[in-house]
Amino acid sequence: MITTTTPTIDGYRITGYYGIVFGEVITGINFLKDFGAGIRNLVGGRSAGYEEELMAARTQALEELQQRAGALGAHAIVGVDMDYEVLGQGNMLMVTASGTAVTVEAA
Repeated sequence: MITTTTPTIDGYRITGYYGIVFGEVITGINFLKDFGAGIRNLVGGRSAGYEEELMAARTQALEELQQRAGALGAHAIVGVDMDYEVLGQGNMLMVTASGTAVTVEAA
């Protein structure tokens, strides 16, 4: 499924709109990743544990977005936006992907 942040797709014409679709993922960050990130915060550097968790959550949110659009009969999603939010005491991460589900045909 074509998934893009742009409002159009080069070489295609949008033929139908199915509305806004969402993919949401809420994931917990475990104690060891929190502890490691705290140390990184003190001494500097990147937190590989958090980065891996963020990448996995983003991938899952996009997959869910595509599944929901496909269930509506869409061929593509345009105008995709990703949002990130920390929940609770900072140990929960919410990643939301949203966009407009559309059908397309070659121009």
